[in-house]
Amino acid sequence: MYQWRKFEFFEEKYAGKCLVPDEVAGKIECCSSGRGKIAVGCEDGTVSLLDRGFKFSYGFQAHTSSVLFIQQLKQRNFLLTVGEDEQISPQLSSVCLKVFDLDKTQPEGTSTPIPDCIQILRIFTNQFPEAKITSFLVLEEAPPILLIAIGLDNGCIYCIQGDIARERIKRFMLQVEKSQDKSQCGITGMGFRVDGKAFHLFAVTPTSVSLFNLQTQPAARQTLDHIGSNVNSVAMNDRLELIIGRPEAVYFYEVDGRGPCWAFEGEKKFLGWFRGYLLCVISDQRSGSNTFNIYDLKNRLIAHSIVTKEVSHMLCEWGSILLIMNDKSALCIGEKDMESKLDMLFKKNLYTVAINLVQSQQADAAATAEVLRKYGDHLYMKQDFDEAMSQYIHTIGHLEPSYVIQKFLDAQRIYNLTNYLEKLHEKGLASKDHTTLLLNCYTKLKDVDKLNVFIRSEDGEIKFDVETAIRVCRAANYHEHAMFVAKRSGRHEWYLKILLEDLGRYDEALQYISSLDQSQSGVTVKEYGKILIEHKPMETIEILMGLCTEGASNETSYSYMLPSPVDFLNIFVHYPRSLMNFLEKYITKVKDSPAQVEIHNTLLELYLSSDLNFPSMSLENDTTTTSNGNGKLLESPKEDTKNMENDHEERLQKGLLLLKTAWPLDQEQPLYDVDLAIILCEMNSFKEGLLYLYEKLKLYKEVIACYMRSHDHEGLIGCCKRLGDSGKGGDPTLWADLLKYFGELGEECSKEVREVLNYIERDEILPPIMVLQTLSSNPCLTLSVIRDYIARKLEHESKLIEEDRRMIDKYQEETLTMRKEIQDLRTNARIFQLSKCSACTFTLDLPAVHFMCMHSFHQRCLGDNEKECPECAPEYRSVVEMKRNLEQNSKNQDQFFKQVKNSKDGFSVIAEYFGKGIISKTSKKESGGGSFNSNGNSTPGF
Repeated sequence: MYQWRKFEFFEEKYAGKCLVPDEVAGKIECCSSGRGKIAVGCEDGTVSLLDRGFKFSYGFQAHTSSVLFIQQLKQRNFLLTVGEDEQISPQLSSVCLKVFDLDKTQPEGTSTPIPDCIQILRIFTNQFPEAKITSFLVLEEAPPILLIAIGLDNGCIYCIQGDIARERIKRFMLQVEKSQDKSQCGITGMGFRVDGKAFHLFAVTPTSVSLFNLQTQPAARQTLDHIGSNVNSVAMNDRLELIIGRPEAVYFYEVDGRGPCWAFEGEKKFLGWFRGYLLCVISDQRSGSNTFNIYDLKNRLIAHSIVTKEVSHMLCEWGSILLIMNDKSALCIGEKDMESKLDMLFKKNLYTVAINLVQSQQADAAATAEVLRKYGDHLYMKQDFDEAMSQYIHTIGHLEPSYVIQKFLDAQRIYNLTNYLEKLHEKGLASKDHTTLLLNCYTKLKDVDKLNVFIRSEDGEIKFDVETAIRVCRAANYHEHAMFVAKRSGRHEWYLKILLEDLGRYDEALQYISSLDQSQSGVTVKEYGKILIEHKPMETIEILMGLCTEGASNETSYSYMLPSPVDFLNIFVHYPRSLMNFLEKYITKVKDSPAQVEIHNTLLELYLSSDLNFPSMSLENDTTTTSNGNGKLLESPKEDTKNMENDHEERLQKGLLLLKTAWPLDQEQPLYDVDLAIILCEMNSFKEGLLYLYEKLKLYKEVIACYMRSHDHEGLIGCCKRLGDSGKGGDPTLWADLLKYFGELGEECSKEVREVLNYIERDEILPPIMVLQTLSSNPCLTLSVIRDYIARKLEHESKLIEEDRRMIDKYQEETLTMRKEIQDLRTNARIFQLSKCSACTFTLDLPAVHFMCMHSFHQRCLGDNEKECPECAPEYRSVVEMKRNLEQNSKNQDQFFKQVKNSKDGFSVIAEYFGKGIISKTSKKESGGGSFNSNGNSTPGF
């Protein structure tokens, strides 16, 4: 005890001037605390209740004689007292147990409240003979059940269990030990231990410590020790351990026996437990003084020590320790706050004590870290850097790391800084900057072993920022470490960046890409494909083929989940020949790609381009295209002219083949962009391609325009022969355009003009006057070129005119005959001479019907239809129907203009419409006298 430091972690409240109020007149026999009040029992049978600061609340007469024991309950506002009352009969003991309900008062007509006594229970009965009570203990089980243990001087414990207020109880007795000398067997202290389902009762006598298992019936007794203690030297701590005080030491007991002991010399008059502290009132026999000590057993220090008067009672309430003296003075001792205690220790540089204190009192982590920080600062000032760092490490998670790092940035303390940064990473609290700093420490120290341990941790958990670690290792030329981190964390882009940009290990990079799954492989190729194409074009193309064609074949449908070659076009930006090779391989294997239009467009651009070598990729040395050892194509813009021409011609033929094969006969649109293809052919002067596209699009005029621009007369005429035949769906107006071309040519082309005129004459495309006007613009053409044509046309026109005149005469003669017949019908009578019916051929008899068409019928043969001739009616109806159709067609302007446009002679179509009476400014209504109509309208019969 003399080796323990003494501190003043407690202080006296109320300036040490506390007194039991004068209202408590009798000698204090017992005290109890709980629910914010102190209950005091006196020898005159009164009970007083005191508020905070020993202020008197109220009092009442609990017993007629002395109050021996008192206990306040925690769960309910009940007060239990054991005291002496008047003896009613010699057979009944005067000692009884009373239960007061402090929430209920009895109306006495005075201002002083008297609690309601809800139960009076006799302790001693015939089965439980009377003895002196030496200890009293109450356990609150599930309300309203109580377990009351009453210790006697004869070594017995009377137990009362149940609802005391309603007297629903059971009694049982526990026998500790029997002895004739009651001074050696009296119960001096008891303690309940409830741990889960375990239920025990400690019992202490001057010569023994026993433990009863209350779960068994009867309760099993176990002797824990053969030494005991006196009254008031027994307590229970918050770990449910029994504490007893003897002159030589303080002993702790658990259910399995004696535990640790503390050698505090002196007679222990009072023993208690408060917030983890051991309370002792020790009497010094030599000086005759009493000392009140508060022990911190965990930290092995005396938290408070004070010399006191003779103590009569010790209890805890209001967050303080209360000592009541024999002279009714009192001490109220409270614990100082943590900050005050720590300040006291810091002033004495007792940092280890401060650390132990905050840890033992379960202070929050921030408070503990602050103590550790101050201790670390103290050690740092003493230049004990290793120990200071050990303290700073304990503050990780609460102290800002920059506070510590700033102190140890000096190169001489880099080992300490490295240790701190390692711990910071172990706890997962390191930032990117911390990772950078730690790796820089490793590299400066050239500590490859620690770097390996940090990078290649066996637990597999990454406790640092991956990207930062890779960047720092890469900058320090620790490429293998950077690659390990990248590969382990799945940062494929960093792994490949190091392989390609730092180490130039292209084959290994390609192998690594091949090992990745499809999605990751595609991403990495997009990012680093340019470098790979530059150095390993053939191998890179093989990887791309695997990505884009995996599972695809000519026989099976294309998987739309596969990457498209279009996604990788950007990596070939400076290597068009490699791109051409890749796309050619792709379309050879995959026939139904969803991106085939884009692929064909790209291939057409490559095929038709005059030069596949871009100016930006010109090489310093003027070499021809070769292949080095690793398969790299050295593309130079200064190739041999002949080889360039051959290559260009070969690509043009590929382009023409692609134009044809990508436009199947059964599809209206090709598998490429037609407009783009035309533009490419125009830009690169690819005549064959233009001719094919224009012809497929039926743009025949553009086809002959191509020939005209190239002055290919033979090809121009051959094209018109093929495309200008209207019988085969051609456009005959091409011959007119061709004639116009020769008319404006301004050079000798008599042979070609004669051939064109033959086709114009055969198909009657242009009238002679337009032919003459067109050819008159060419000064190199003479009249002899068209003389034969004009002669034939004049002869032909003469024949047509003669034929037209004959037809006019015929039609005029027929018209005149019809008019005469009409006039005759209108003015002269007709004589009907038929003797037979035109229907049944029998002899005609009355009644009969005669028609102007000279047909006669029996009336019975006509039936109900007597208004028209059955013989002439069908012909008449067809004429009427034809007329009606013509009238309807006159309203259909689209059809009229279509016929005019498609006809070789539009004027003949207009003339035909006029001749049929479809086009007319006036409409004549037919007269109502239908009897004489030559179309066969019927007339009334005779």
